[in-house]
Formats: sequence, C-alpha cells, structure tokens
Amino acid sequence: MGDLLNMTLTEARDALMSKQITSTELTEAYIGAMAEGKGLNAFITETPEKAREMAKASDAKLAKGEGGAMEGLPIGMKDLFCTKGVLTTAASHILDGFTPEYESTVSQNLWDAGAVMLGKLNLDEFAMGSANITSYYGNVENPWRREDGGNQKLVPGGSSGGSAAAVSGRLAIAATGTDTGGSIRQPASFCGIVGMKPTYGRCSRWGIVAFASSLDQAGPITRTVKDAALMLGAMAGHDPKDSTSANLAVPDFEAALTGDVRGMKIGIPKEYRMEGMPEEIDALWKRGAEMLKDAGAEIVDISLPHTKYALPTYYIIAPAEASSNLARYDGVRYGLREEGGNLIEMYENTRAAGFGDEVKRRVLIGTYVLSAGYYDAYYLKAQKVRALLKKDFDDAYGQVDAILTPTAPSAAFAIGENQDDPIKMYLNDVFTVPASLAGIPGISVPVGLSGDGLPLGLQLLGKPFDEETVLKVGHVLEQAAGFDAVPAFRAGGK
Repeated sequence: MGDLLNMTLTEARDALMSKQITSTELTEAYIGAMAEGKGLNAFITETPEKAREMAKASDAKLAKGEGGAMEGLPIGMKDLFCTKGVLTTAASHILDGFTPEYESTVSQNLWDAGAVMLGKLNLDEFAMGSANITSYYGNVENPWRREDGGNQKLVPGGSSGGSAAAVSGRLAIAATGTDTGGSIRQPASFCGIVGMKPTYGRCSRWGIVAFASSLDQAGPITRTVKDAALMLGAMAGHDPKDSTSANLAVPDFEAALTGDVRGMKIGIPKEYRMEGMPEEIDALWKRGAEMLKDAGAEIVDISLPHTKYALPTYYIIAPAEASSNLARYDGVRYGLREEGGNLIEMYENTRAAGFGDEVKRRVLIGTYVLSAGYYDAYYLKAQKVRALLKKDFDDAYGQVDAILTPTAPSAAFAIGENQDDPIKMYLNDVFTVPASLAGIPGISVPVGLSGDGLPLGLQLLGKPFDEETVLKVGHVLEQAAGFDAVPAFRAGGK
C-alpha cells in the first residue's frame, strides 16, 4: 500500500496505462489512507462507494486500452465545487443539506477524463481564510510537525487547506482547489506540495460556490509540477455557461516541461523584499534565483511599484463581491432555515445562525464599501488601483518571461496562533494577492525547509494564459531544489 500511496499522479497514470496496477487497487489504498487519516479532518464528506464504482468503470476502460487523461486516478474535490447527488457545503452551516442536482464544469471535466472521486474536502467557510480554521466542520490539521519534538498542531493554510493536507498526507493523489487571493498557492507552500492558480478564465467557474467572482479561479493541488500540468489540462477549457471563461484551446501543458530555461529572463521584484520579512524566506528566495541562474536563466531586477497597495485593494474588492454573492443565502430556497415571526426575522435568524464570524466580518466590510457615500471613496478607488497593479505586471512582462517571489511570509504556524488577529491573518496573502488582482497564472513549488523543519515554497508568476512558461520554469526549479521531504504524519509520526 505504501508504494501505491507514494506514487505521483503521472507515475500512477503510467502504471495504470501499462496495467502494472488497477484503479481498484489504487483507490482501495486511498480509501484505507482516508480512514487512517481522519484525524487531519481533511474531508467533510467521504464517498468510498462512489469511488469504488468509478474505479471499476475505469478498470473496464483501461482493460480495453481506452480511457481519458485522468483515467482511474483517485482525487479529492474541494467542497466548493457542486457535485451532483453529493452534499456540497462550502464548509458553511448555511448550506446544511444542500445536494446539487447538477455538476460543476470543472468536476465534470475531471470525471469525463476518468478521475475517481474520493470525497469532498474541507476548507475555510466560503473560502474565506488563510489557515482553514473558519470551517463549520472544524479545523484541518497540517500533516507536518515542527522538528523540535513538540506535537503542536499546525494550520495547513487556506482556504484550500483540506485539499493541501490530503495531498501532502497521502489521503488523495491530487485535489482541486480554488484561489481567490492565494488559496491554492499558500496552502501548497505550508504543506510542501505544488499548487497552481491558472489565469483567470482558464478554468470555468460555473458550479463553483462563489466568493469573489472577479477573482475566484479553480486549479490543481498536486505533489509535482508534472502532476499539475496533467491535471490542469483535464480541468481547463472553454465553457459557454461561464461568461468569463476564455474561448482558447487548452495547450498540452505536459509537453511544455522541456527542462530547458536557457536564455529566459526571470524577474525579481524589489517590492516583495518587505520590511520585517524573515531572513530564512529571503535566503530561500535568493537560493531559488541562483538555481534558475545555474540552469541558464538570466535574473533581472524589476519593479512592481503598486505592490504595497495590493492587500488593502483586495480586502475592499473581495468583501464587496462576497457581500453581493452571499445575499442569495436567505433560508428560502435551500440550505439552513431558522424560523422567525416574519420574513425579515427569518432572514436575520438564518444568516445569524448560518454564517461564521469571518464570513459575517467580510460581508459587513463589503456592504459598507458598497454603501451610498462610500462606494466612490473605497470600491471605485480600489478598482482603479487594481488597474494600476495589472499595468505593473504588463510592463514587467515587457522585460521578463516570468517572475520569482516567495509564496508566503512564513512557514505554517500553530492552530490558534493568529486566530484573534484578523489583520495578521490577512497578511499571509501579501505575496499571492497581487497576481490574483491581475488575473495572471502562478504556481507555488516546494523548495526547502525552515529552521523548524517545515516546508517553504517559492512562487512563479507568468503572463496571462502562459501557464506553459510558468510550468516549465517551475519544473526546472523543482528539479534543482530536489525537495523530497515527507510529512511527519505519513512518516509514522503524529
């Protein structure tokens, strides 16, 4: 079983195609791992019987030499993607009992490619958070532990913390995530795996529970860059049901991994070297630049002058869109309903009981910045700054092919450590938010360990719809770093 669980997505794909293993064997190994790993609280809903049925169907196809790109590969689905006939909660009490009658486009694409569903993964409520501590279904635990011998439980990052913990802890071979301000890349860094946010519009948003519609983007969470290339190819594609979906052909992302970055220019933005940044993060960043330089790339100093405005801009725009999107949860049509003396009281009681504190905080902020008298001062101004941030990246890509930055300002921290300080929690997204506002692709690659023995990632950013370059450079960085550490949970520790 151990060997099956340690296979990467592409290794398992090749083993299935060559009939060295069956999907049923692989799926059973992961069903067993899920049972063993319940303490991580990575899953909200497990679907072992559905997984067995899907694996059996995949084995029948593979026996005939047929099957899609993801045929027989058991994955986890972030519980923000609507799945037909399977409970979908967005980790919120307000969606109690919601079982969709339809499938999200991304999940349907994966099932059409032959993927097997292990279950629905935990997240921060409505994807609002950076630590996976706001879920109605409880905290997710990072499978990693500090090397000091303590058993302090650490956050996996967020919002896609369940996805990252499951992939890192070998409870799923890969998983879907969504990234609004860093919610794929930051948990990937905290858990020592690969997380990719494609260009906004590369993957359909149809059937994904909305947080901030101009920012939300689905992407893969995997163990290697090659795995991310395989999975992204299955997830992506134009969707006429989503007006923001790009009508572009999906490239062969795996073919882009040539291992050759000679002559490419990699930008190092001076604004990301922030005051108070831990020395080990800065050292890792310099080391990553040296790795790419040794591989033949040219390192170029660049400027992204409006970077310091990215975080406040994001925390105006995202809550504003959340305020609008979450207005639909009123207890009338689906999910939780709390009774009241009249319709307004029923709305108030339902939303008071159904939403957690972080969701309420962001809805209140969003409603405030959209209110009469404040719209121009906050929301409209934030949109103008967003345009300037995008122009910074456009100008930079006139000089370089990709940009290298840290993914997060620290390694994973303890559960509860920053829980009472929302501003400190928001600062976790300081390096990931600018790319989200600009809508460009980014990937986090594990490169080294902190002084406490916890994983640290570096982020590569690319031009819009140039995921191929991001993956190519990420693959070279990954190979040079040679990161192969295993979390304590999977190594036998607790």
